[in-house]
Amino acid sequence: MGVLDVIRKRKSVRKYKSDSIPEDVLMRVLEAARLAPSAKNLQPWKFIIVKDEKIKEKLVEACLNQRFIAEAPIVIVACGFPNECYAKQGRYMKSWPIDVAIAMEHLILQAAEEGLGTCWIGAFEESKVKEILGVPENVKVVALTPLGYPAHEPKDRGRKKMEEIICYDRYQ
Repeated sequence: MGVLDVIRKRKSVRKYKSDSIPEDVLMRVLEAARLAPSAKNLQPWKFIIVKDEKIKEKLVEACLNQRFIAEAPIVIVACGFPNECYAKQGRYMKSWPIDVAIAMEHLILQAAEEGLGTCWIGAFEESKVKEILGVPENVKVVALTPLGYPAHEPKDRGRKKMEEIICYDRYQ
């Protein structure tokens, strides 16, 4: 399958089978994140792989009670390092949120290629997630995703038309 095919195939999954994920499949998903580009190749990230049922249940609460998160056999928590990144992107910002997002997207696309479902979780209480997982104060939680085999086929939610999102030569 080509990259564009995988991108078209990938949808947010909110129902998961309890089937475990083979270790070789998980490692390919994580390898995709490891290979992601980052500013100055600093790779300012760490991924926490959560398999423990009790910890996943606590994460549900920290993620505004999104129950489906704990259905998946794994939850992946993407963390960024604000003090270990390129500090002058665009000459006004640090690169870590973008770097982590790129790595997370690589992970999500490889998961789709492997037949796994994901759902980018941005609705969470960072302080609670950090407390549950022992994330240091100087590290930021960027996003979470459940990872597992889909229990259903999500609906296509559509996308904007090309002419709504691009312009040529100058901002219009």
